[in-house]
Amino acid sequence: MRFKEFQKLIEELYFKKDNARGIKGTFIWLIEEIGELATLLNKDDFNLEKISEEIADIIAWTCSIANLLEIDIESALRQKYPDKCIKCNSNPCICRL
Repeated sequence: MRFKEFQKLIEELYFKKDNARGIKGTFIWLIEEIGELATLLNKDDFNLEKISEEIADIIAWTCSIANLLEIDIESALRQKYPDKCIKCNSNPCICRL
């Protein structure tokens, strides 16, 4: 599935609820998911299944916010992250840390 298709799916499934909740409320849900990921990553033993679920949730909530703001994430990603590093103009990046 392309990112554009996933963003459209999230819009079809959840836009009505997201719109009623508003951007701030939807953002809070995203932050909660990021907190859940942080908790999992802070453990000594990683549960990759749960981490995978939280990453998926974070992407979905990010799509919800983008939908509320009418931002095409796939286009934004292409513009921000072309096929090379935007700082050193290289692929792979050769920038210093």
